[in-house]
Amino acid sequence: MLQQGSIDFETPEFKLTLVRSSQTLAALKPKGAGGFDFTPGDLLVERSENGYFHLGDITLRLRTGSSEEWKNYSTAAARKPVTPLPASGQVMAAANLAPTLPSDIPLQITRAWELDNGKLVLRFTLKNESRQPVTVGALGIPMIFNNVLNHRSLEQAHAVCSFYDPYIGMDAGYLQVTRLNGHGPALLVVPEDKTPFEAYNPILDRPGLWGAKPVFTDPTPRGITFEGFYQWMVHSEAYAENEWKGVPEWNPPTSVTLLPGESKTYALKFLLSGSIRDIDATLAANGRPVAVGIPGYVLPTDVDAHLFLKYPKPVKSISVEPPESISVQKGNAARGSWASYQLRGRAWGRSRLTVTYADGLVQTIQYFVTKPEAQVVSDLGHFLTTRQWFTDANDPFHRAPSVITYDRETNQPVLQDSRVWMAGLSDEGGAGSWLAAMMKEFDQPNKEEVEKLEEFVDGVVWGRLQFNDGARQYGVRKSLFYYQPDQLPPNYYRSDLDWTSWTSWNKQASEAVDRSYDYPHVAAAYWVLYRLARNHQGLATNHPWEWYLKQAYQTSVAMTNFAQELAVFGQMEGTIFVQILEDLKREGMQAEAANLEARMRERAERWKKQAYPFGSEMPWDSTGQEEVYAWTKYFGYEDKAEVTLNAILGYDPAIPHWGYNGSARRYWDFIFAAKYQRLERQLHHYGSGLNAIPLLTQYREHPDDFYLLRVGYGGTMGPLTDIDQEGFMAPAFHSFPDMLRPDPVSGDNGPNFFGHAWNTATYIVDHPQFGWVAFGANLKVEGNTVSATPLDSRRSRIYIAPLGLWLTLDAGTFDRMEFNPKTGVVRVGLSPADQFTPAARLRIEQPAKVKGIGEYRPTTLLPSERGAFVIPLSSEIRWVELSGKH
Repeated sequence: MLQQGSIDFETPEFKLTLVRSSQTLAALKPKGAGGFDFTPGDLLVERSENGYFHLGDITLRLRTGSSEEWKNYSTAAARKPVTPLPASGQVMAAANLAPTLPSDIPLQITRAWELDNGKLVLRFTLKNESRQPVTVGALGIPMIFNNVLNHRSLEQAHAVCSFYDPYIGMDAGYLQVTRLNGHGPALLVVPEDKTPFEAYNPILDRPGLWGAKPVFTDPTPRGITFEGFYQWMVHSEAYAENEWKGVPEWNPPTSVTLLPGESKTYALKFLLSGSIRDIDATLAANGRPVAVGIPGYVLPTDVDAHLFLKYPKPVKSISVEPPESISVQKGNAARGSWASYQLRGRAWGRSRLTVTYADGLVQTIQYFVTKPEAQVVSDLGHFLTTRQWFTDANDPFHRAPSVITYDRETNQPVLQDSRVWMAGLSDEGGAGSWLAAMMKEFDQPNKEEVEKLEEFVDGVVWGRLQFNDGARQYGVRKSLFYYQPDQLPPNYYRSDLDWTSWTSWNKQASEAVDRSYDYPHVAAAYWVLYRLARNHQGLATNHPWEWYLKQAYQTSVAMTNFAQELAVFGQMEGTIFVQILEDLKREGMQAEAANLEARMRERAERWKKQAYPFGSEMPWDSTGQEEVYAWTKYFGYEDKAEVTLNAILGYDPAIPHWGYNGSARRYWDFIFAAKYQRLERQLHHYGSGLNAIPLLTQYREHPDDFYLLRVGYGGTMGPLTDIDQEGFMAPAFHSFPDMLRPDPVSGDNGPNFFGHAWNTATYIVDHPQFGWVAFGANLKVEGNTVSATPLDSRRSRIYIAPLGLWLTLDAGTFDRMEFNPKTGVVRVGLSPADQFTPAARLRIEQPAKVKGIGEYRPTTLLPSERGAFVIPLSSEIRWVELSGKH
């Protein structure tokens, strides 16, 4: 493939290199980026044999005449030098691809690399040279960029690698390619002419291993450090009839029939965006459609949502599938060249909006409609503490009473799994469900559910899952379940499971306390019960609040004692340690606070010295960033916090599609904590909820950075799409087009819901184009008053962006909020008292320093306790006025 050398070209934006023999892309380097290459050019030699795909290849599935048989064709399967064609005008290089395709192909396929008004274009022309009609049932354009992290250090990967995410939006679709370090420029691949982004198909490395049924493969080995390549599918009907049969695809699958002598052209254009935040502006500047959904693309049925569209041509029509799933009405004019629509979710589940513009361009936007947020979370709590509540007192592993892993396909608890942690109430895959149950009570406490979880803590956590005495006191076990057949009755273990791998820990291995990732779950459980016992009356009563807080503290310290090797990394849910430290300080427990702070500073000092401090037991990870950000901010290491935030933006996109919007990249945990063990892009796995924590924290300090709010709120809402209509929560959604559904085993769902519970809030924004908008609330503007009714699942946090004002309640909920932008006066209406909450506890913070805004506090004298204002409640809404002018 490489013997004939290469050809170099320059465009206004790129330096590109083509392999002379194949005219496929060998390098695509944006100018001014220090030689950075979006392609895996440094792997060109080792990826130069037959079967390796490169940008410029094409795959086809064709049927000739009346034949019912589909035949597959690929330009990468058996490489032979293509036939160069004359290049002139805007054509830089062109070729007839016949030599590198099977001789029986009925189409002539030519390819050209062109320059169109300074923009790079890849164009394919298909011509039917046979005497019979030819149906193109599938046409894929492999998208080969350098997401290959194999054998690279974190520093190397962040220097040379990219991730790419699809907007599967038909004619308006695009692929965004972002550098791992989050720096610009970002690459956008967009349709030219009529080349719709109909589907997104993985290219696996081999059949039958961790994935779907592959049609075309690429030998580049997939694994923890490489998820695989993908194809931009222009047509996909032949797949829908076979490998994807019965699966509701994102867009209706299509095919095209070429009559004898007929030709059809497909093309993609390559654009550069100066930064990730500028992607929408770059699309608009190049005449591409832009969609912005507020509050995103997850629609609770009680929320008034908005959709803003920008395109040079007017909207001709909007249709919805299923027809009654979302109502759409024309909205008020936005402040600029945006079309505005009001949306309301009507029927639970996936929904597709199809926008047709006056010039015939078709754009699809994928939504997910849920119940009202509060109801979704209530359903979750009920399901976890009833259907998933395990009570077998004779269980040999002493796992009762507990919220245990659950299989939604069989509607049975998972009591055995050869990945023993899945049935062992520890690690993410086993602790997930009980952690979700705990965080549900933080989000939305229910006395009956809290009582059960206190039973779980006293009966299973303390003394079983966590050692309560001896040399390993406070150490957290890796699993309660284990594989030790000589200690169980004959034939106890399921014969249909493979017990021969490293995942089947024996009793001794299961009792090890050296896995740091097990500690935040337990610490979070204690902390939730501390908060409930401290801020409410009669909710958590098995122990005084002091006991729960000290248990949370001791568990945090124990992680640094017993799990030092892994505790050097950022932990998923590690934000909990910062909060435990804050509460120790508020409670006057200075010795404990000083000890914990010193231990955490030692970890942060290590991160301060690293270029990219996001390692884990995996070579690359997307969950440690959450805690790294929290502690680097806490200790004032702003440069490392910024590095961390940029890295998150590199793998966490804003895309008009509920599955990808705010969905932080994750692609291997189905292997370790799901039923269908596939290496596959996971939609709204726990990276979504956890990575939203630093994004929204940063937004509250920088309310002008609307992009952070969009992505962070998308990640906050994503976990709700994993919860079904009865309340079962999946770990994530399978994104490959042969499945497109949630995994049926609860697995590692808990950290994702942790992120939701931690983040859920109402955000009030005055946007320069969209006007007054709300995330997590319904909003009205009447005269000089902006009023909002919070509808997020917790209803205890409100951020008013123009003021940089962050209002939170340790107890109580907000019924409504009023704000006068001219005077700056804020009024909050607190919900009436209930038997557990006779008083609200209000905290007032101003993380953003807004010019001309003073320090906010209540206009009437209120007592304070531990930094919160204590507000007695009654049977009526209690109004409190806040002002920054005194």
